[in-house]
Order: sequence, then C-alpha cells, then structure tokens
Amino acid sequence: MTDATGGAKGPDELRQQIERTRSELGNTVEELAGKADVKGRARARAADLRDKAGAMTVQLRSSAAQAGHTVHEKATHARPRPVRGVVRAGRRHPGPVLVAGAAAAAGAAVVAVEVLRRRQQAQHWPRWHRPRGHHRAPGHRWHR
Repeated sequence: MTDATGGAKGPDELRQQIERTRSELGNTVEELAGKADVKGRARARAADLRDKAGAMTVQLRSSAAQAGHTVHEKATHARPRPVRGVVRAGRRHPGPVLVAGAAAAAGAAVVAVEVLRRRQQAQHWPRWHRPRGHHRAPGHRWHR
C-alpha cells in the first residue's frame, strides 16, 4: 500500500494518513495546551492540597482526641503523691530551703528595681529617643 519512501500509493490511503496525522496533531495540541494552562494546573494543585490538608486535619483531630482520652484516663487513675515527705525533709534541713527562698527574693528585688528604673527613664526621654517596646498605655501621659 505504501511505497518505500513512506508515502501513500493511492488517494484513499493518503486521506487515511492525513486523518491519522490530524488526530495525532490534535492530541499533541491538547497536551501542550494542558501544559501551558498554568492557572488551571495551579487550581488543580490547590484543590489536591486542600483535599490532603482536610484529610490531615481529620487525622490530627482524631489523634489529638485519642491523646486527650489517654491523658484523662491516666490522670483519673493516678494517685496523688503525699507531700509529707518533702515537708519533713525541709523541716529536718531548713538551710537549703532558706537559701532558695532568699535567692528567689533577691531575684524578684533585682527585677523590680530594673522595671522601676526603666519606667522612670522612659518618662523623661523625648518621644523620638524612647526605646522600642515602650508603648503608651491608654490614658498615660509621657510628660507630666
């Protein structure tokens, strides 16, 4: 039917070859158009990601609910530990308890002094020199 060069011998065979070529060309054009449709591909990708995110959300909620039930079960079956042993140890050895209390009080005093110092400095600074993060509270006047 076809000669050695790949051409058609008759008009009917030529018409069939043209139709096959048109069909293949149409398929190729559709594939290229699909690849060139960036907006459509982006929408399809976004829809896929939304579906995956929805499934992940359901799975995470289920896992969180299961963990909550597990924690609740453990909390309801756990016995409170007696504090008496700790209190007795503190009474027997009051030195470390006093040192820890004094350290906590000293730390609180240092923090309080620093906060008061910064507040006092902020009231005397011009508006453009105030450190960042010192925002006025409602009703507060910087210059008295």
